[in-house]
Amino acid sequence: MKKMLTRSVVCAALALSSGALAQDAETAAAPQAPAVNKPSAEAVKDTWSYFYKGKDQGPVLVEAKVCTEVAKDGPNKFDCLTEVDPAVGVKANATGLMLWQSYLVPQGAVVEDIMVQTKQGTTVRETKDVKLKGEGWRTRQWTGLRLNKPGNWTIAILRGDQVLQEIQVKVN
Repeated sequence: MKKMLTRSVVCAALALSSGALAQDAETAAAPQAPAVNKPSAEAVKDTWSYFYKGKDQGPVLVEAKVCTEVAKDGPNKFDCLTEVDPAVGVKANATGLMLWQSYLVPQGAVVEDIMVQTKQGTTVRETKDVKLKGEGWRTRQWTGLRLNKPGNWTIAILRGDQVLQEIQVKVN
């Protein structure tokens, strides 16, 4: 009886450890969500206050990327899916090229003084107006780019005469 009990305990232990190993393998194979920074309570309060009460203070440019694809649906809807590495560059006259932008725009605000400007060297090639509305926590906008000649280009996001961000792109 004692041998049978010992065998049963050993078999149970092996079965459990095999199951645990299989579960560990499954857990290891499952993609983990990327870690995100947890904001402080003060940062959250400031953001809420700005969104709900900052209507006349203008947008906050959160992020900008040169992009070739924006998600049309799913959990990443309206996010840049395929970012261009500015150091590697793009081919001249590449189609589907855009400047993807993400803003925090205070609720109810309408911003009409944002521009996307493309320059080849020091020569301005194109300037496009961007209109933003504070309708949600994230306002995303993508503006088509035409980089039609080889060289070093600058894509600038401007608000009036203030440069919000510049991205350097090599065009081959």
